[in-house]
Amino acid sequence: MPHQPPQPPPGLRERKRIETRQRIADTASLLFMTRGFEAVTVAEIAAAADVSKVTVFNYFPRKEDMFFDRQPEAQAMLTAAVEDRAPGRTPLAAIGELMLDLVDTAHPLAGVGPGYQIFMNTVRSSPTLRARAREALDELEDALTELFTAAGGPLAGPGPAPPGAADARVAAGLLVGAARAVYRTMVRRQLAGEPPAALAAPYRAALQDALSRVERAVAGGT
Repeated sequence: MPHQPPQPPPGLRERKRIETRQRIADTASLLFMTRGFEAVTVAEIAAAADVSKVTVFNYFPRKEDMFFDRQPEAQAMLTAAVEDRAPGRTPLAAIGELMLDLVDTAHPLAGVGPGYQIFMNTVRSSPTLRARAREALDELEDALTELFTAAGGPLAGPGPAPPGAADARVAAGLLVGAARAVYRTMVRRQLAGEPPAALAAPYRAALQDALSRVERAVAGGT
């Protein structure tokens, strides 16, 4: 993963805010996975998390965002990967390195691991959650487009970009599409009964291959 400078520890108020947000998200996710997304009300989540409905909405304007509570974390990691990348590393390479690191460390954002069958089945059974998942991908694509643009392009580095290199929006779309294709394949395999441990190596290999293809496509086939 790209080097990230150490951050100062959060103060007491910030720690309490983080803890409250996490408690609400964990409580909601457990209820959703146990009973189904549509069957759970915000009032029930608030009562189970020992907070008010107003507090719930202060942290999560939409009910479905309690289930996809890591979206802000994902966007923050993308930003850090590009902005804190090592000298000479392109923004596109930095994002690819981050994605591979998430798989190598079995990070929850990698999306495949113990217990994910329940998570994915909850998403599949809810039209609202499926719609939010697609929207989240659009948001990540927009975030990558902005990051690549701000950095001077997906292949920004010490030299000029190759002739015919893709622009930021195209590069972001290719990257998100390729990662999604690999992820969906691995999810299907896990839902079919393959143990998560057996999927780690093929997941990494498939993602590495997809990233290499994206990099060649973004560079204009060079």
